[in-house]
Amino acid sequence: MFLFESIPWYSWAMFGVVLVALIALNEVTRRWKWAGLAFFVALPILLTVFVWPTTAGDGSSTGTWFHWVKVYSALLGCLGFMLIRYVPRLAKNRWMLMFPALILAINIAEAVVRDFEVAGLQGMHDGVFMVGGPWNYMNAIAGILNLLTICGWTGIIVSRDKSKDMIWPDMMWFWIIAYDLWNFAYVYNCVGDHSFYAGAALLISCTIPAFFLKKGAWLQHRAHTLALWMMFTMAVPTFVSTSPFAVDSSHNPTALFVVSAISLAANIAVAVYQVFTIVKRHRNPLRDELYTHLPQYQEVRDANLPGESPAALPGSPGTGRPVTV
Repeated sequence: MFLFESIPWYSWAMFGVVLVALIALNEVTRRWKWAGLAFFVALPILLTVFVWPTTAGDGSSTGTWFHWVKVYSALLGCLGFMLIRYVPRLAKNRWMLMFPALILAINIAEAVVRDFEVAGLQGMHDGVFMVGGPWNYMNAIAGILNLLTICGWTGIIVSRDKSKDMIWPDMMWFWIIAYDLWNFAYVYNCVGDHSFYAGAALLISCTIPAFFLKKGAWLQHRAHTLALWMMFTMAVPTFVSTSPFAVDSSHNPTALFVVSAISLAANIAVAVYQVFTIVKRHRNPLRDELYTHLPQYQEVRDANLPGESPAALPGSPGTGRPVTV
């Protein structure tokens, strides 16, 4: 196969199990606060003390600095988002609303650094087979563009339903797709033998909820599913490496190049469209929401605003959105 070695039926079946489990656990942890605290506070404490020092130690495919940073940064994101969701005054504070954009940018930057690191590597490193090359640089540039096109954080709101989701209306579908393509290329480039699950299944598990279950909450979905997956793979690293369900990358330079080229093209397109929007609509990307004119933005915002009329509320398209410090 082009991207992977042969994929037996039972690996496809496990792919479905992982996908459904992540979507289901995301639904549980976003709907009930007690579940979020159990999975993102109590469970990581137990795993940090009793499990990960053994399973994610030296020589493990999940024993690198990147995996440790990734799991804790994902958990930090989950907890920060819960503060925004469940402490009303924080949902209106400018500095707190910067947190989702900042933690997202940090996570992207971590992967960009790793792509640059892997570019010069060949063979086994940290328990993973590396095929470094120009595709790493291409995808690192795509990641930088993806980071720079994060926008509209001042428009983050908390949904009016019982789940109190963190809604980011200005995070449009095209940015999410560009992120997915970049992140899959990153995983494929840097931990290729894990990318069947940690790339494809993991990204699909947060994209499906963002498009079909709770629109506008993609970053929350992403943080939850990423934290859940990282905790699992830190505890059971052999699942993606030596278990019967593991699927190896083809390590095909052409595949690596094509995946990164698609990622770079998509992120260039998003960056160009964003610059066009900024210039045409005279928007400030550090202060304004950029895509208030798009129907997808209006659908998400109107569906999650408090009970008052959207036109009368601060933050409706064209009115600005004052926030407190």
